[in-house]
Amino acid sequence: MDELRDWLRFYQDLGIGEIRLGAGAARAAGAPSRPKGEVLAEWASCVATCTKCRLHAEGRAQTVFADGGPGAELMFVGEGPGAEEDRRGIPFVGRAGQLLTKIIEDGMKMRRADVYIANIVKCRPPGNRTPRPDEIDACMPYLHKQIEIVDPKVVVALGAPAANALLGASLPITRIRGRFRDFRGRLLMPTFHPAYILRNPAKKRELWQDVKKVMAKLRERAGR
Repeated sequence: MDELRDWLRFYQDLGIGEIRLGAGAARAAGAPSRPKGEVLAEWASCVATCTKCRLHAEGRAQTVFADGGPGAELMFVGEGPGAEEDRRGIPFVGRAGQLLTKIIEDGMKMRRADVYIANIVKCRPPGNRTPRPDEIDACMPYLHKQIEIVDPKVVVALGAPAANALLGASLPITRIRGRFRDFRGRLLMPTFHPAYILRNPAKKRELWQDVKKVMAKLRERAGR
């Protein structure tokens, strides 16, 4: 009940005064559901006008909702937008994003367009600082909704802030990386953030070990 109350309060804050249950009942009865991309686009519009925390007033150029395929089996979740992301409105397009793209395309042999990429906060924290707890709390319902709609088989949490926000923990990434965790019935793999690898190249091998586990799990779930 507490979780339901929180969600209803969240929708109320967005200005949604009425929730119709008939549409859900119709879907349950076999009526076609709306395309995921269309639903995500509506949420992106909500995020674009969000003022639920201080970040909206601290110099953001625009919100950064997500990138990639709405039906992706693999989702990457980072910490928050940086300067380049804030400028372009796309997550992971700076130096760390270029490394992530290289991991996806050269290492995993997947297209970036076929995975889904988001952050725990949708606005750039000033000076690229770590998001504060109240900022994360304000923004997490958006991420939860993204995960619910995309419905990936595996979620990869990049760095301690993302992993801890999803797991409800407060642990160093070195302690929690490399092992699958449960997140609302889905597999969650915490690992190093690409920005950390740029600063500590010696950790690249450990990141690649985690990525290989993710690839194996995706093959397993695909029956290959």
